[in-house]
Amino acid sequence: MSRNATGAQWQMRNGDQTAVVVELGGALRHYAVGGRTVLDGFDADARITGGRGQLLVPWPNRVGGGRYTWKGQDLQLPLTEPDSGNAIHGLLRWSAWRLLDQQEDRVTTGTTLFPQPGYPFPLDVSAEYRLGPEGLAVAVTATNLGEAVAPYGAGQHPYLTVGTDLVDEALLTVPARYRLRTDEQGLPVGSEPVQGTAYDFRAPRPIGEQPLDTAFTELDRDPSGRAVVRLAHPSGQHGVDVWLGEGTKFVQVYTGDTLPEPERRRRGIAVEAMSCPADAFRSGRAVTALAPGAQHVLRWGITPWGPTT
Repeated sequence: MSRNATGAQWQMRNGDQTAVVVELGGALRHYAVGGRTVLDGFDADARITGGRGQLLVPWPNRVGGGRYTWKGQDLQLPLTEPDSGNAIHGLLRWSAWRLLDQQEDRVTTGTTLFPQPGYPFPLDVSAEYRLGPEGLAVAVTATNLGEAVAPYGAGQHPYLTVGTDLVDEALLTVPARYRLRTDEQGLPVGSEPVQGTAYDFRAPRPIGEQPLDTAFTELDRDPSGRAVVRLAHPSGQHGVDVWLGEGTKFVQVYTGDTLPEPERRRRGIAVEAMSCPADAFRSGRAVTALAPGAQHVLRWGITPWGPTT
């Protein structure tokens, strides 16, 4: 364990798989299989930008104006996306998380979200990362420690790579029947079927130059209840699947065109598991009413496939 810009570095290994979770925000920094890097992550001593690998609790994406009403109470969150006037990606990205458990093939980290302006609800939050035969599995669990029902949502923000210089050539599959339309603030203004549009990735096709910062829903799932977003190398010989399990009702796909660092734009693609869409605290759409003592679990994972060297 070492100390640096992102705090302690908690490593795990299973066969030829390696992954690293950091103290800062409990974020996923690194994941590789054999000689192939799967995650377009960040260096231990680098500042995290673009939400890279971060946990999004107690809401993913944006809350317009940071203002919402919950159980008759008007609440105002800090505006953490000042250019657009939004509160973005929750309250725990820049907190120090503690190590709860570490074994050779797994790491569990956690923190307490104390009541604060705009979110007067105490939560116990943990994230378990586990390497196994299917790859990396993640479970994000929140427990309401308070006496009032809390609004809640969760997500995570990994960027994936299949080894291409840009994602343009990569083949993308998103098993979704609808996408959310958004305004200039990135807030949903409706939904539409993807059929017949540029957002129809139900069959694999190159991303091309198309910019994506798009939430998809109505996900087609396999018998186990999982939906799978696939990113494949242009050769079709290897790639990575992001599976979306319990608690995951939406997925945001982002090609990074608006990242502040030009050299990182379109280098990887963010595939973000989300329990609810942007602005859920205001719209009420898919927001979880977390009762006192109740838990919410978000499960997702990464499964690399094909040759690893």
